[in-house]
Amino acid sequence: MDKALEMGKNSATGSFQLLIGVATSTIIMAVGAIILGRLLTTDEYGLYGIVVIPSTLINLFRDWGINSAMTKYIASLRASHKDEEIHDFIVAGLIFEVAAGLALSFLSLFLASFIASMIFHRPESASYIAIISVSIISGSLLTASQSGFVGFERMGLNSFTLVCQAIVKTAVGPVLIFLGYSVLGAVIGYALGFVTAGIIGLATFYLVLFRPLRKKRTKNSNIAKTLKTMLRYGVPLSISSILGGILGQIYAFMIVPLTSNTLYGNYTTAANFTVLLTFFSIPIVTVLFPAFAKLDPQNERELVRNVFASSIKYTSLLLVPATMVVMALSGPMIGTLYGEKYVYGPFFLTIAVTGNLFVVFGSLSSGGLLSGLGETRILMKQSIITLIIGLPLGFLLMPTLGIVGLIIANIFAGLPSMLWGLYWIWKHYRAKADFQSSAKILAASAMAALTAYLPTIFLNTVNWIKLIIGLIIFITVYILSAPIIGAVSLTDINNLRTMFSGLGLLSKLINIPLTIAERIAKSVFGSKKQL
Repeated sequence: MDKALEMGKNSATGSFQLLIGVATSTIIMAVGAIILGRLLTTDEYGLYGIVVIPSTLINLFRDWGINSAMTKYIASLRASHKDEEIHDFIVAGLIFEVAAGLALSFLSLFLASFIASMIFHRPESASYIAIISVSIISGSLLTASQSGFVGFERMGLNSFTLVCQAIVKTAVGPVLIFLGYSVLGAVIGYALGFVTAGIIGLATFYLVLFRPLRKKRTKNSNIAKTLKTMLRYGVPLSISSILGGILGQIYAFMIVPLTSNTLYGNYTTAANFTVLLTFFSIPIVTVLFPAFAKLDPQNERELVRNVFASSIKYTSLLLVPATMVVMALSGPMIGTLYGEKYVYGPFFLTIAVTGNLFVVFGSLSSGGLLSGLGETRILMKQSIITLIIGLPLGFLLMPTLGIVGLIIANIFAGLPSMLWGLYWIWKHYRAKADFQSSAKILAASAMAALTAYLPTIFLNTVNWIKLIIGLIIFITVYILSAPIIGAVSLTDINNLRTMFSGLGLLSKLINIPLTIAERIAKSVFGSKKQL
């Protein structure tokens, strides 16, 4: 248990460093998205969301698991004190990423006119799709460097690249739109953000982490053999990512001819708000991967079970209330930041974020565990199941329900594969969520969300006041109710305090709600720790 807590402390520190980057970059890009949404018409904003779809689809076929392999082998070799072997894994990964990125960028450029005219039925979008093609090669440089940062557990450097991308994208797009370039300005800002971040990320990775390794490299380097090893690990994982990601892109290609730019613009505003929840999910998932990679499932089975169950519980304590508050206050959120013209946005947002609630079963932790322990074939099978179920589900729902059908299909397509994956983990490692704790976390969050939702109905005031009042009510009710109903125990509070103790000044700020929860728990249950 001491080792689990130490891992938790290291992961919490890494998560916080990454959270700073994710939160800062997301806030910056959210400001940019809000400005774009206000400067562009709903029709133009919908077109901007549409032209990003082709490069997103093509990007799925760029990686082939090489970035995950870089993270996996860098983390495991560092844990085994074999730093001299890391050099070849980095070189092999970078060579593959650059070659694949260049090839696919040219493919996107070549297909731009065909996609715009024959698939989207919007010929005016061809030039925009062509410009965004440069983001593919730039993205390969960025993700390769970020994978190295995560493997070395240098989350601060990862955050630095995220912030650089956000600043450029947010600064360039609105300025060009203001100068009269409309959708073209937004597209140039999007592409330039990737280019800048890719160059900065690669340069930082080389100077800070890679150059010192050149002195430690083995004399018998074999890049081809190393790349083969990485592909053997990464291809099943990549097939999983491709199958999982391609379903969403098929949905996107399907929905564009079935809906108007205006409705898609409303959906884009909702999708922008779902990014808020990545404040919690991305740092958690990213840090869990190298943490699980350090475990020995054969000799540390009890530790695997403890870390897995704890990761689910403590992830749920953060992500479930965050999801519930977005659902409860979706109207004031979109109204405050985007104005009243996106009338369907709040409804789309409320439905779209419900999938995050599956975290109480282990939806986030299971992927990190399977990847970290090398069980990539299981992830591949999960994606195959999702695709088999998701395709007919999408064809059934979208023609009749439109955007709502798209959202519902996205949520439920992956549910059967998630449940099968969790069963597989239980069968082979006897690891599972503490379902009693999960139910209590859901109950405390739902209670707080319902209480916060009431002002949005009964208060006749502007959206930003409703939003502030709702947030204050939600936070207060959640902090009070979570220890009362046992969603968080004294043991949990002590563990969280230990895990967050390495965050300096922030640990003192985090300790304020923990202390309040601790006093409430003691007053209700006494000083004896809850089990």
